[in-house]
Amino acid sequence: MNIEERIKELNLELPPAPPLGGVYKPVMQVDKMLYISGQGPVKNDASLITGKLGADLNTEEGYQAAKQVGLTMLATIKAQIGDLGKIKRIVKTLGMVNSQPDFYEQPKVINGFSELMVELLGEDNGKGARSAVGMILPGNIAVEVEAIFEIY
Repeated sequence: MNIEERIKELNLELPPAPPLGGVYKPVMQVDKMLYISGQGPVKNDASLITGKLGADLNTEEGYQAAKQVGLTMLATIKAQIGDLGKIKRIVKTLGMVNSQPDFYEQPKVINGFSELMVELLGEDNGKGARSAVGMILPGNIAVEVEAIFEIY
């Protein structure tokens, strides 16, 4: 089963791919690697999930925001390369959580993104190397993720 079929099977919906927010490429392909610029949590109505973890949002809400980032990233990839079936595996994830200085559950938040990738790509291809850190994010978005994928 390919990733687009799996998305339908799980009753998930890709949001609209976000517009550029600066001077960069959203997806850079080098050989069989896709480098994905930081993506935020775009909802299906094109609005963003905003707020600071530990103040405005709890860990579960952050988890859901990170999962939404995964769907946003897939929408961006599809808009850029046309076919999500070209994705073989995730190689590396950098998860950034907009969080208070005393919030320490960034890895649990980024699990929303990582567990989605495992659901869609399988245990082996859906798990890659990963970092999860706290920081201040543009536009007060709750979560931002950049990633590297291997494609067929």
